[in-house]
Amino acid sequence: MPKNPDIKKVLVLGSGPIIIGQAAEFDYAGTQACRSLKEEGIEVVLLNSNPATIMTDKDIADRVYIEPLTVEVVEQLILKEKPDSVLPTLGGQAGLNLAMELEDAGFFKEHNVRLIGTTALTIKKAEDREMFKETMEKIGEPVAPSDIVEDVKHGLEIAEKIGYPVVLRPAYTLGGSGGGIAANPEQCAEILENGLRLSRVGQVLVERCIAGWKEIEYEVMRDGAGNVITVCNMENIDPVGVHTGDSIVVAPSQTLGDKEYQMLRTSALNIISELGITGGCNVQYALNPDSFEYCVIEVNPRVSRSSALASKATGYPIAKVAAKIALGYTLDEIKNAVTGKTYASFEPMLDYCVVKIPRLPFDKFISAKRTLTTQMKATGEVMSICNNFEGALMKAIRSLEQHVDSLMSYDFTGLTEEELREQLHIVDDMRIWRIAEAVRRGISYQDIHAVTKIDIWFIDKIAILVEMEQALKKEELSEDLLREAKRMEFPDNVIAKLTGKTEEEIKELRKKWDITAVYKMVDTCAAEFAAVTPYYYSVYGGENEADGKTEKKKVLILGSGPIRIGQGIEFDFCSVHCTWAFAKEGYETIIINNNPETVSTDFDIADKLYFEPLTPEDVENVVNIEKPDGAVVQFGGQTAIKLTEALIKMGVKILGTSAENVDAAEDRELFDAILEECHIPRPKGHTVYTAEEAKKAANELGYPVLVRPSYVLGGQGMQIAIHDKDVEEYIGIINRIAQEHPILVDKYLQGKEIEVDAVCDGEDILIPGIMEHIERAGIHSGDSISVYPARTISDTAKKTIEEYTRRLAKSLHVLGMINIQFIVCKEEVYVIEVNPRSSRTVPYISKVTGIPIVPLAAKVILGHKLKDLGYTPGLQPEARHYAVKMPVFSFEKIRGADISLGPEMKSTGECLGISESFNEALYKAFLGAGIHLPKHKNMIITVRDEDKGDIIPIARRFEALGYKIYATRSTARVLNDNGVKAIRTNKIEQPSPNLMDLILGHKIDLVIDTPSQGVEKAKDGFIIRRNAIETGVNVLTALDTAEALVTSLENTDIEKLELIDIAEI
Repeated sequence: MPKNPDIKKVLVLGSGPIIIGQAAEFDYAGTQACRSLKEEGIEVVLLNSNPATIMTDKDIADRVYIEPLTVEVVEQLILKEKPDSVLPTLGGQAGLNLAMELEDAGFFKEHNVRLIGTTALTIKKAEDREMFKETMEKIGEPVAPSDIVEDVKHGLEIAEKIGYPVVLRPAYTLGGSGGGIAANPEQCAEILENGLRLSRVGQVLVERCIAGWKEIEYEVMRDGAGNVITVCNMENIDPVGVHTGDSIVVAPSQTLGDKEYQMLRTSALNIISELGITGGCNVQYALNPDSFEYCVIEVNPRVSRSSALASKATGYPIAKVAAKIALGYTLDEIKNAVTGKTYASFEPMLDYCVVKIPRLPFDKFISAKRTLTTQMKATGEVMSICNNFEGALMKAIRSLEQHVDSLMSYDFTGLTEEELREQLHIVDDMRIWRIAEAVRRGISYQDIHAVTKIDIWFIDKIAILVEMEQALKKEELSEDLLREAKRMEFPDNVIAKLTGKTEEEIKELRKKWDITAVYKMVDTCAAEFAAVTPYYYSVYGGENEADGKTEKKKVLILGSGPIRIGQGIEFDFCSVHCTWAFAKEGYETIIINNNPETVSTDFDIADKLYFEPLTPEDVENVVNIEKPDGAVVQFGGQTAIKLTEALIKMGVKILGTSAENVDAAEDRELFDAILEECHIPRPKGHTVYTAEEAKKAANELGYPVLVRPSYVLGGQGMQIAIHDKDVEEYIGIINRIAQEHPILVDKYLQGKEIEVDAVCDGEDILIPGIMEHIERAGIHSGDSISVYPARTISDTAKKTIEEYTRRLAKSLHVLGMINIQFIVCKEEVYVIEVNPRSSRTVPYISKVTGIPIVPLAAKVILGHKLKDLGYTPGLQPEARHYAVKMPVFSFEKIRGADISLGPEMKSTGECLGISESFNEALYKAFLGAGIHLPKHKNMIITVRDEDKGDIIPIARRFEALGYKIYATRSTARVLNDNGVKAIRTNKIEQPSPNLMDLILGHKIDLVIDTPSQGVEKAKDGFIIRRNAIETGVNVLTALDTAEALVTSLENTDIEKLELIDIAEI
């Protein structure tokens, strides 16, 4: 069936801000799909609240609305743009839920808009638990038997019928509290009693326990004519019980026999056909390892995280094909863009092995629980490709950038055998390292398998790696041994450590014996057809398929690796734009990156893509083959910057700002000298190495002071100290993170924090705009609400900022991008930090000013001048609308993490509010971040003594909006004395009714809780904040944020929003 001629204008729903569980994979899929629709001449209207991604760029869709993803906005947008179709399957759960709400309300029908991609009925059949169960029973597909019970007796009968062990899940409780696994009737009765008491509706779900079965996923495609194919199947190393997003995943599956593989493949194709899905779909199975019994866990009738992985693992462009199917094409009419010869109806075949490892945020949340369960916690992931499983695992481990380079990275040698056996029960991010230690101690595979339920095949592969470690330690390093160690992808530095040689000696031996990395091409069809897309992975042994020959000049672009808190999708946005800009200038572009979720690793972005770890050795292997004319490091965040020195050693020219100047900005003493010479003030500070020196410095400067390690991204390890004891405690924490670098102690200034991104061509600078943070200095810039244009600083201050930016860019000899953070106290302007690279605000400021910063920086790096590119240097005129960037957090996903904001970055994503009125822009930003108020009009206020004076006017304004205010003793007294009615409530440790009862009563909209500075001695505030987050209550920990929220609520009506198309800016 050719394209449906009725589809001319499509509204694509995006997935919104990046949160844990819904990350960059939708940006990648959405971008690919929008480009695929535009190829077909369709007018594309995009709605997505996330300003950090390539998807919301004006090159991707015809009309781009960075607005909150709410029903009201979609309704107003449909009335304004009048699309004939809506495509909801590329925006993750957020996009699907929005589409379903509008469909149920009859809005689409009323305005003649059709859902394309997948029908509402199909979505319901897959998403609605009851309908899903009925559909599966109808076609004879097994699901885990379950039933809802309301009393203990009934519960025991059901459990008996289903068969022990059973999982008990109380309805409507938080984070699975009150539930558990029961192995016999006694345990079952006990958990049921507790669970029924805790459940808000007195219901408990009793379900057969399949934890410990293998978790297998199939990624399948179907078109409107009913043609079906499997793109890829994947196996989780971790058994059922760990969310697939937090599991180590391998594709294709390694431990299934042919019978099992075919049985599940047939099942997946039956399911997708019965559900009538058009496009991509992901089916998850649990498979009993001891029999051929299986059950369907869930079906996602949309593009998912696994589709991004499957897409990158096979080279099959799932999202692109799904978009074409939505227009009515069939699989045998769509060309496979990778081979250019075969059609999309051809199933990919893999002659290599792919391993994905999640990137977990526990380095940012030291207090959080590390255990992995069915609630996803990873912020990103890495993927590696090799021709053997061991090699792929080793490459993936060193791609994580978590100071791990082999299975010896975590040290469990201090444990006795008994303790180690006990610790094998722990399911967390260090599990495979514990298994490796168990193998070293000679614990049998059977014993390890009995505890972890990880397949013996994988345990054996870990053992092969362990045997290689031992061989390198004990034996003489022969040619055969080195060849075998490299085949398993042991990095040179690990081999050197084990053999007692230096890394240089290992390199020499490899040269002597000619043991070098060669590159293979990902070709989707096990080399049956030639592929046209140069997408490579490295192996040791075999012939090299990557030739570095080209007529053009070559540029190497270093990606930013896995998404983590502090280094997110923004840097991928910069890498992609940089690649496009260099290609336009006639360069051949080469990307090295290892993140399967992003646009930069899509098959058609760069001329060549190397899917490799970003370590000096892996990069050098690429450099040896490609011999690039230069490398760009300023767009890949800290990951790329860290590789600068290694690249210079390899003889690669660094394009843009030189390495010495990047160092000068990071090195305290060099930087101070530059500031002196430019006559620019900065907060006074000292560089120290020990706790004693730090205390002396702090007392000289006068508290409060800011203590932080030098050389970090995302404010890691920064703290505000208010007395000596704090300093001692922080130095201890910081030293766990970094030893060799000094520690900085600065005077802490409370002023307005201002941020500027600029492009410098060696002579002139261009500043698109000045951004101002709503929260006072001291909260990390990535976590504060940022406003463009700056509203509250004077013109004199703006001129000073422009002048200081010019002086700094000049004296650091910046070529390309620079990001500077200032503090403005009255009319004084101080510099806090300078980064001569792209920053996380670049995508946002480019989109709201309409100035393409990254392409300009790329042109400037190649020697163009700003004046010749048609720009007047200096600060650009302000836009007529306000844009508010709001951070989005994923706290409810990480149990035990403290949510109070400080100098350490904690947000995972961001959204944007844009409007000509500041209040409306602010309101939209809150709305986009999921703060949808008012609901119950009840709030709790508890603030530290320093804030008592400032809270009164804020509380008065909330009261005027009709809010009922609850407060703890001292806050209540201050409010009541000043004519704001507050109801006094007991603290947590006091008898009921106390704060906790209020929060758990589900009737509170908002908690304003400002934590006392210094190390949290009272755990009170922490408990309040945690529980509020887990009951879905909004918590604000800074008064400036509270004031912004009340301002936005006073002035805006959700039914009448002004929608702005940023493609016109």
